[in-house]
Amino acid sequence: MIARSRQVALALTVLLAAGAACQARGHEPPAPARPAPAAVKPRGFTLVASGDIIPHSPIIDRARFDAGGTGYDFRPMLTGIRSVVSHADVALCHMETVYGADGVYTGYPAFKSPPEVADALAATGYDACSTASNHTLDDGADGIRRTLDALDRAGVRHAGSARTEAEANTVTMLQAGPARVAHLAYTYATNGFPLPDGQPWAVNLLDEATVLADARAARRAGADVVVVSVHWGTEWQDAPDERQLTLARSLTAARTGGRPDIDLILGTHAHVPQAYEKVNGTWVVYGMGDQIAGEMTDHQGAPDPRGNQSTLGRFTFAPPARPGGRWDVTKAEFVPQLFDVDAGRVVNLNQAIAQGAEVHAVRDRIRDVVLSRGAAGDGLVMGE
Repeated sequence: MIARSRQVALALTVLLAAGAACQARGHEPPAPARPAPAAVKPRGFTLVASGDIIPHSPIIDRARFDAGGTGYDFRPMLTGIRSVVSHADVALCHMETVYGADGVYTGYPAFKSPPEVADALAATGYDACSTASNHTLDDGADGIRRTLDALDRAGVRHAGSARTEAEANTVTMLQAGPARVAHLAYTYATNGFPLPDGQPWAVNLLDEATVLADARAARRAGADVVVVSVHWGTEWQDAPDERQLTLARSLTAARTGGRPDIDLILGTHAHVPQAYEKVNGTWVVYGMGDQIAGEMTDHQGAPDPRGNQSTLGRFTFAPPARPGGRWDVTKAEFVPQLFDVDAGRVVNLNQAIAQGAEVHAVRDRIRDVVLSRGAAGDGLVMGE
């Protein structure tokens, strides 16, 4: 027993000596293994969208004044909302009118706007605009061509009207962070102007079957998110009309393979802000209102300040939990806006209030309309 104890002690002494020798020669014991880095979670994206841009004659005059009397500069009009628009991953506007040329520009009733509007949209941070409205054919096929040419030059994408049949059949696809967003756009009518001869594809007319077929085609083309802009509703009516409600229900109910065909609906045309509502799990903005317009009068000819009030919607999308799943909206916000016709500027009402401007009543009226169909219960909040 004594001999065995001496052998164990001798072995321990040798091992300790060897360890000391290794340290003396600069050899450290191996470091413990580090844990594997956590997998990087795919990020989502934010989308903002705003209402009708309608350059009435006073708006055109203001842009000429802002350009110093030479040319037209619409950029100052949008400075107040630029921080919201430019910080989004993708930003959409609604270009209600078509562009003229050679200084021949007109306001209501048949619009021909200066093409410099497109430069202002790009400078503000807009990535694409819907171009289907009741004024899309105000100057026929030439008006469409000039408008889309100018947007192309400015680097602003577009959906809703087309110069060729091939363009009409091509999905407007936008990159929003890691996601591909398809933008589709339609209008209820064109003020009685017929489609150009031989060009039935020049403007997308609002039809449920067509919208759904296009949405499904966009999904097959690789869209992660499908956004539909619709020019619809009853002018000067705060509440959505029956056709808006019916279409919203049917469009948001449509599914393919258990996945909704449409992920977001953005409404324009009514001239006044209308409600936001989550329908069948999909956010619907019935009407965003006019972002830029001259002093507005209703159908009786009476001035109506609601025609210069609007909202900008901001939606945060999160990636699906599994491949091929839905990109869900995890945060829905609206930003109340006012177009100050005297200053010729879009005003972010929340920022104006922070600066002491007396706009509480206008902001609160917009908020009440936006929330009138229970959107607060589904998480919609007023953003800045």
